Amino acid sequence: MLNTLKGVFARQNYTAGLLQLFIAPLLICLASPSLAGLKLEHSDTLWISVGGGTRLQQTSRNNDADGSDEFTINSLRTYWAGQIHEYIKWSINTEKYEGDSVMMIDAILQFELDPAFKLWVGRTLVPTDRPGLNGPYTGMSWNQYRQPLFPADYDGPAGRLGRSEGAVVFGQLDKLQYLAGIFEGTDDYGNDDDNLLYAARFAYNFKNVEPLVGYYTAATHFGKAGDILTAAVTVQSQKDSSGSEIDPGDFFGYAFDVFSETVLDNNAVLTLETGYKNMDGDRTWASPPTDGLEECFCLFEGDSYYATAGYLFAKKIGPGQFQPYVRYMKNDPVDADTSDTTEWGLNYVINGYKASVNLHYVTGDANALGYPGSDTDIVSMGVILQYY
Repeated sequence: MLNTLKGVFARQNYTAGLLQLFIAPLLICLASPSLAGLKLEHSDTLWISVGGGTRLQQTSRNNDADGSDEFTINSLRTYWAGQIHEYIKWSINTEKYEGDSVMMIDAILQFELDPAFKLWVGRTLVPTDRPGLNGPYTGMSWNQYRQPLFPADYDGPAGRLGRSEGAVVFGQLDKLQYLAGIFEGTDDYGNDDDNLLYAARFAYNFKNVEPLVGYYTAATHFGKAGDILTAAVTVQSQKDSSGSEIDPGDFFGYAFDVFSETVLDNNAVLTLETGYKNMDGDRTWASPPTDGLEECFCLFEGDSYYATAGYLFAKKIGPGQFQPYVRYMKNDPVDADTSDTTEWGLNYVINGYKASVNLHYVTGDANALGYPGSDTDIVSMGVILQYY
């Protein structure tokens, strides 16, 4: 193991030099709070804004089949938003990742009548568990998607990057935050009756109310929201949404998650996050339909667990703060062996979600399908830049 780590770390020298020469100065510039996204205002209720984000990644991978070393643009996004009335807004977001063409991931008409009741209609994020609502730009760990995903996250017939066409109502009632939606979900593979996907999430804040952007969560708030303790439950269900045309199956899943953030006496920030997910896909990769067809939208059936802990040092070193963390994930399918993965990481937080550098080491055999893969050791260095 030590030799493996020496090898993959040695291949990071090129990346470290690249960061030092080109990316680090840009990160320092983005640390300035005056650098916000472009916004053209006609009035307080008539405006348009433009922003964007990117995740750059250098990865060294070592297992029995793959000893690769590669640089990738893990994600490249643009954010477009505007307001056309006191109660009506809109947003359009695009994504390009790892060689794919540019795609529109969000196209939302937002009716925001009251903090207790808001309605988003269009292509938007399906209510899901905390890792799904965190997204790749506001997570604390670099890769939180090594657990089985809900259907809309598989880039398949149920949606893409967790999105689907539909409508969501959400809001806040004192310390309760709720969201519920109806979506198209899987529109093929035996769903001849056009059954819809139903999804809901309810979160209760025992201390300070967790700040949300829309209804999206974050894996850390860097202590800016004070002490937080939030528990939530998520449910998703759709009939005839997995399997094949001849042999369809239903899907039902639920998840519990708890999030805690505490500002300590020394002004450091302790962040804890844990969750449990149960999925019943009827037709799985290990137990596919019996009709013999190759085309199948198979899902995971079983349990999944994760826990994350992070510590943000109060003292700045240079323009940012260090935040070491550890994340453990375990998948337990009903029709295959268990798998798990541990990620040890270090964030250098320069400007919250807008500018940070990550270095992490991952070891294990868990992946987003939920079934064990090859035991793999990965060392990766990444950069997040956002402009909004």
